[in-house]
Amino acid sequence: MPLMKKAFITGITGQDGSYLAELLLEKGYEVHGMVRRSSSINTGRIDHLYQDPHEDGVRLFLHFGELTDASAINHLMRTVRPDEVYHLAAQSHVKVSFDMPEYTGDVTGLGTLRILEAIRDAGLEQTKFYQASSSEMFGRVQEVPQKETTPFYPRSPYGVAKVYAYWIARNYREAYGMFTVNGILFNHESPRRGEAFVTRKITQGVANILAGKQEKIYLGNIDAKRDWGYAGDFVEAMYLMMQHGVPDDWVVATGEQHSVQEFLEEAFAIVGRDWKKHIEIDRRYLRPTEVDTLVGDSKKIREELGWKPKVSFKELVRMMLVADCKSRGVHL
Repeated sequence: MPLMKKAFITGITGQDGSYLAELLLEKGYEVHGMVRRSSSINTGRIDHLYQDPHEDGVRLFLHFGELTDASAINHLMRTVRPDEVYHLAAQSHVKVSFDMPEYTGDVTGLGTLRILEAIRDAGLEQTKFYQASSSEMFGRVQEVPQKETTPFYPRSPYGVAKVYAYWIARNYREAYGMFTVNGILFNHESPRRGEAFVTRKITQGVANILAGKQEKIYLGNIDAKRDWGYAGDFVEAMYLMMQHGVPDDWVVATGEQHSVQEFLEEAFAIVGRDWKKHIEIDRRYLRPTEVDTLVGDSKKIREELGWKPKVSFKELVRMMLVADCKSRGVHL
């Protein structure tokens, strides 16, 4: 029998990490995840994957670590010796990156460097590395739609840090012959999306309105346009990149664009309410520099790796809304 592959996931307790852990476990991997020490339990998205540690065949293991702690990362790489490293962890909230720019640069930018250097220092020459790059790197877009060759113009400390992480991953590929890939993912959502992100803020807000728990949803720029896909589809793209024979960089997107207002309209239409009666614009949620429009061209990954999105925009909104309503005892 071939040896079981080992995967190491940073950000395993996040939206993408949980879907990716599910996928890799289904494919027979032994999965190791790095989690931050916290006074509150934050493993809710992966609790359903746990097995009794006393049973045979346990394949999910969690390790404490921080992207700011190079010695801990180095120790984990030498101890686990993974075949594949999926680097998903980051300070990923764009608005927060303006409030905490130095921390964002340290975690989101230099955190990537620390992992790459730990892999190299441990002599893991066969280990493959996936970098979670972001459409926010395009920022003030230089062409529409955005593809792998579109110049970057980041508009936030988060976007700038992601550009650094993208280029350091490519540098280690070219300088040391490491297998590093960049997945330039456009916005991707799910019922597991963080509650501070606008799509989840909307679906939770609608659910709370129906449950009588709130009357208003406070938002920033509802004219911003994004390319929204389903996180479960997007982690399949990550996996395909790592199985490809040659490391490269790919845009992952649906190719469709919708505004925040369109997301609002769709969510409130499902429950038969007028969104205008429940939305208030709060300037505190506006960014100092806005990214007005993003839409991706995923032709390369569709043709080379055979990936394509399965969940439509309307299906995604309904999926998220149904899940948030169900958690509040409201059935659509």
